[in-house]
Amino acid sequence: MSPAPPTLRSPSRRTRFRAGAMGTALAVTASLAAALPATPVMAEPVAYEDYCAPSGCHDILPPGQNGNATLVEILGHQVFGTRPEHSSSQLDMYDDLVHHYDGLTEEGLDDFFQDASYGVDDAEVDREYQPREDVTIVRDAAHGIPHITGTTRDGTMFGAGYAAGEDRLFLMDVLRRVGRGELTSFAGGAEGNRGLEQDLWSTAPYTEEDKQTQIERVASEGGERGEQALTDVDAYLEGVNAYIDEADSGRYFPGEYVLTGHKDAITNSGEIEPFTTTDVVGIAAMVGGIFGGGGGGEIQAAIVLANFQDRYGAEEGMELWHAWRMENDPEATVSVDGEFPYAQTPDDPIGRAVPDPGSVEPYDIVHDEYGSAAPDAASQASTTETRDAPEADAPTVEELPEDQRAELEKMAEEGDLSAAEGIFDDGVLPEGFLDPRGMSNALLVSGEHTESGNPVAVMGPQTGYFSPQLLMLQELQGPGISARGASFAGVSFYVQMGRGVDYAWSATSAGQDITDTFAVDLCETDGSEPTTGSRSYVDSAGDCVDFEALSVSNDWTPTIADGTEEGGYTLTSLRSEYGLVNSFATVDGEPVAFTELRSTYMREVDSIIGFQKFNDPDLITSAETFTEAAYDIAYAFNWHYVDDQDIAFINSGDNPVRTEGTDPNMPIDAYSDAGWSGWDPVTNGADHHPQSDHPQQINPDYIVNWNNKPAQGYTSGWSTGSVHRNDLLDGRVSGLIEDGHRFTTASLTGTMMEAGVADLRAEQVVPLLLEVIDTAEVDDPELAEEVESLRTWVDSGALRREPQRDAGSYEHADAIRVLDAWWPILVRSQFEPGLGEGLYEELTRAVQTDESPSGSIGGGEPGSVNQGQPHRGSAFQYGWWSYVHKDLRTVLDQEVDGTLGDRVYCGEGDLGDCRTVLLDSLAEAAATPAEEVYPGDEHCSAGDQLCADTVIHQSVGGIDMWPIAWQNRPTYQLVYEFSGGR
Repeated sequence: MSPAPPTLRSPSRRTRFRAGAMGTALAVTASLAAALPATPVMAEPVAYEDYCAPSGCHDILPPGQNGNATLVEILGHQVFGTRPEHSSSQLDMYDDLVHHYDGLTEEGLDDFFQDASYGVDDAEVDREYQPREDVTIVRDAAHGIPHITGTTRDGTMFGAGYAAGEDRLFLMDVLRRVGRGELTSFAGGAEGNRGLEQDLWSTAPYTEEDKQTQIERVASEGGERGEQALTDVDAYLEGVNAYIDEADSGRYFPGEYVLTGHKDAITNSGEIEPFTTTDVVGIAAMVGGIFGGGGGGEIQAAIVLANFQDRYGAEEGMELWHAWRMENDPEATVSVDGEFPYAQTPDDPIGRAVPDPGSVEPYDIVHDEYGSAAPDAASQASTTETRDAPEADAPTVEELPEDQRAELEKMAEEGDLSAAEGIFDDGVLPEGFLDPRGMSNALLVSGEHTESGNPVAVMGPQTGYFSPQLLMLQELQGPGISARGASFAGVSFYVQMGRGVDYAWSATSAGQDITDTFAVDLCETDGSEPTTGSRSYVDSAGDCVDFEALSVSNDWTPTIADGTEEGGYTLTSLRSEYGLVNSFATVDGEPVAFTELRSTYMREVDSIIGFQKFNDPDLITSAETFTEAAYDIAYAFNWHYVDDQDIAFINSGDNPVRTEGTDPNMPIDAYSDAGWSGWDPVTNGADHHPQSDHPQQINPDYIVNWNNKPAQGYTSGWSTGSVHRNDLLDGRVSGLIEDGHRFTTASLTGTMMEAGVADLRAEQVVPLLLEVIDTAEVDDPELAEEVESLRTWVDSGALRREPQRDAGSYEHADAIRVLDAWWPILVRSQFEPGLGEGLYEELTRAVQTDESPSGSIGGGEPGSVNQGQPHRGSAFQYGWWSYVHKDLRTVLDQEVDGTLGDRVYCGEGDLGDCRTVLLDSLAEAAATPAEEVYPGDEHCSAGDQLCADTVIHQSVGGIDMWPIAWQNRPTYQLVYEFSGGR
């Protein structure tokens, strides 16, 4: 947070600290606001009764609300280990739950979550101020959350923008630059920055005219709500830009602007560019693409099919492909009752366009590289040494001794910024930032099974771990709006997940198929013979036209933050009516381009109306009105709702209506009858499935979701079968209900947390592995000891958890090491002999084999133990658990509903041979030293298992965070129970 405008209540313990000789130089800390005359009249708050139950409404969003740090705060952090106030106040609370969820009580929730009631008690007010006369912002002393109350709607929106600038300005700037494909020009040419902007520009490139068209469409097609949404955005941006102007003139803007070369530390020359409505579109496209996308991958699916048919023949190969695809496995865990058919493979497919073997050539969007971007340029490693981040008890700058504050003052006066050199050498956001994320979960229990008789909910989205967080907390009160919760920085004009007057809601990524791949014929405009090198295609009118080149040029030079040597390139995506070019290939010998078309492309801001409705207390009055509003969200999400009477689930997304015979799993011949019904190539509009076709349910006994298949018939991704991460939740909640347990917010939170430290492989699959092994005695004493170690761990709950905080190791550390080493070896040993090396490798490209806490997604052999430790937290979403599970049950002659075809892979179906495969691979794993299983990185020594699993917040600025224990859990989490309603 930054120095405030005129305050109504000013904190007496705060002082102003400036670099003395610099006159109007940078303020030392964004939270050290001078108390200016309290002349404005306080805005009258909009009064709503709070219906939180006695157990309270709670939420948590680590590390902290304050995501801005001035230059001197960054220098203080780097030199003396200081922390800006409220930058990390929620991190230890979040982490402590892992160690103390056993026997959790409702009173104890306050130790791990903050109060999410409306308003702030007078005794808890830290600052109260008015950025303009029609809005008041109150920040609480404990965490600095902005509670924004407007006497006008524009005032509320202005306040939301102003508070966003105070708490996330530099992050917002980073996100809009990613949306423009200009991250390297803004933040530096680090390889991580290059990879990130290339990923985004290949999936959501837009011209400024494209973005403006989308904005205008919301107003023209959205009626009064669409017009109101644009008015809200304009007022929000006025607030953001007002803060920029004040912070710039007052010189208390985020210090990263100096470190990246956009502002001068001494003269204050340079500019912080104002935000525009097209920036909102860019950020929305990035957020929606990461968390609300789905589908695609048809080219790899076609390659896998071709490999199956090459190995087993056309008929059996097709049958086996369907079995491994598991688009509608009968054993898959689901979240709602009933069948909701969508995106299923047709009995008589038409318009398939399968690439010729070996012909696919991915299109590279990078051109004209020079300097450090050139292909032959040496890779530049980080020049900074990783140091331990100061922990929660670190002082703020104003709490430093006088001599240390004087030293910081001198550094600022002289422009000595060496202490912050290289903070972005590895990139401002991590490699793989745009990978699909899936750690969001939700647990809702109906009042029939709770102690109070009111429903309870524990839920939240996973958005990764960053410092500052991509999300920010706020409360918005004004005409037509009443909500508190989390919003993405830069698009926080509405609360996107949180609570209303007497209801709460959250989302999980759904990932259903809203993206298809089309094969378009290549041509030459001069009539000559086309090749895969041609850059023209046949459009829907039958004309040969050039692909539209969407280009952005980036150049960079070394800065204090990123020392990457001078370089640059041009990024060019090729766009057709049928989407963006992914690759070139031949189909039946003819040259084509494969393009990907997402139903939300060119319609990135259509969802704004749904979010607006979520915040409207006059509209959301029941589970039914909520589900109707959720249908207006175009992105692929699962929405969860709770009030004092009801729980509800609905899946959202612009699900295109595909014409009869269209196979969503395969590339589509663009000129066939297959495709999207009612599709408009100009606007990318199409017919979408009605709300009734989306999985939904109100008031079952319970609802749990962990990015799993929402309902039977609703086609899901690869390997969504008998074992899924959601089983960790479903088994616990359903088991407790069967035992007659009456849930409270505390007991449901404990259930969530236990599942969040469980190893899915150990809980669900290792018992079957042991069952095969137990068919005979293990002769090798050392191997028998390893088997018993695994059994003991599984019998104790299969948890990856220290016996107590700071124990320094897991309770079953060796069994965990063995399983981490064993799984990728096991999968290859079990399946590669039967599949053959080529088919096995192609299948691992379609779905990775493992996702352990210290592993990562993609790269090399997916799921292998030597992929590095990204410290991302999320685990066990993607893997071959169902394949291993079904194959072993088949070997054991157990009933399997939905086998892997007519073939058995482990030991070719012979139980004894399968047992040998398991023991041989286990012996290899047991002999693998910890230094190889956990090879170490800049944070951890090789072999340090506990450190390898830790979650580390990626710094998107100059303030680092300390590592926390591994936990498979939402970033932002809500714990809610309402005892009444309107």
